[in-house]
Amino acid sequence: MDAAFSEEQEEIRRTLRELLRGRCGGAEVKAAVRTAAGYDEELWGRLAGRLGLPGLALPTAYGGVGCGSVELALACEEAGRALLPSPLLATAVLAAPLIAALGTGEQRAELLPRIAHGELTAALAVPGRALSRALVPEPGGGDEADWAGGGRTGGVQARAGDGGWRLYGQVDQVLDGHSARLLLVAARAGGYTRGRTLVFAVRAGAAGLVRTRQTALDETRPQARIELRDVPAELLGADGADGADVAGALAALGGPAAAVLAAEAVGAADAALARTVDHVRTREQFGRPIGSFQAVKHRLADVYVAVQAARSAAYYAAWAADGPDGADSPVAGPLALAAALEAQRAAAGEAVQLHGGIGITWEHDAHLYLKRAASDELLFGPAHRLRARAADRDGLFAPAVTV
Repeated sequence: MDAAFSEEQEEIRRTLRELLRGRCGGAEVKAAVRTAAGYDEELWGRLAGRLGLPGLALPTAYGGVGCGSVELALACEEAGRALLPSPLLATAVLAAPLIAALGTGEQRAELLPRIAHGELTAALAVPGRALSRALVPEPGGGDEADWAGGGRTGGVQARAGDGGWRLYGQVDQVLDGHSARLLLVAARAGGYTRGRTLVFAVRAGAAGLVRTRQTALDETRPQARIELRDVPAELLGADGADGADVAGALAALGGPAAAVLAAEAVGAADAALARTVDHVRTREQFGRPIGSFQAVKHRLADVYVAVQAARSAAYYAAWAADGPDGADSPVAGPLALAAALEAQRAAAGEAVQLHGGIGITWEHDAHLYLKRAASDELLFGPAHRLRARAADRDGLFAPAVTV
């Protein structure tokens, strides 16, 4: 592994940081999340047009930049630093890889260029906690029925008829589901005992589709409830799929997605730490800056070490996802995410504590980082579960084999 970033990778980081610095202050973020879309659509257009952000990891044949998980992780680290509300995670990290892996040639040619150019946003709808479980895929793909709700009750069901596929069911937590122009829905087809999980594309405005934006702890990461009432859907991939390719694609999504999520959390943690360090350097008590007190130094030093360790783990996980075989990615990604979630929680907590009374006010931005940390743990964690599943997958605590 070459730990040094290329000039192109550094340019991606530098350009994005400069662009977001003037457009993602606390006031701008709070204003953007209260719009109907939940993000600044004009800024999203600039990020897509100037930097090609949604197509960063897509092949050039489909209008993408042709980079990989490392570049996408660097971009998401800067997005996390600014707490950028955008459809980047839902579209580029979760939905686009599934279209590239499962879509037919015609579907890829239609959808991926529009995603790469920022014209089309997408969201992945999976029931319950399937998304968090997928971040640590089990060997061989695990039980792919979990992606559709696990069986005949709950989740999403698909039925094939003369008029095509129809979907029934409900998904309660869909990232950016209220604004995405395309929904990728994992649904169970073929009944309970001999069923298979397939992925379907549902267009915005489809008959029977009801989308309701939910009240979320972290407004910068909006969520929606998706109700599917006899909704017409298009199968992602060729007709007659047996579900094996779908299970493999869903399992392969976990490692790279966890690596990118880890980088985003590291960016938020680093920004919270930097704001806190600036504050303790200028805030005075007893005639001296509070940052000069040894107890404060020790607390911030612990956070700094945690953030730097999490950053190294996130970079390695992104590099592993781009490796020739990606063998380390299913474990490296979740472990990096666990470290990043803990670092983010520590940095946000110390930010609130060391800012004193102002740190708990609505007008200050410290609460935005605290809410992001808590929300990420609820959506993608907790850290101990990520580590436990990674250890189980790698057979770390398997019983010894006696001869």
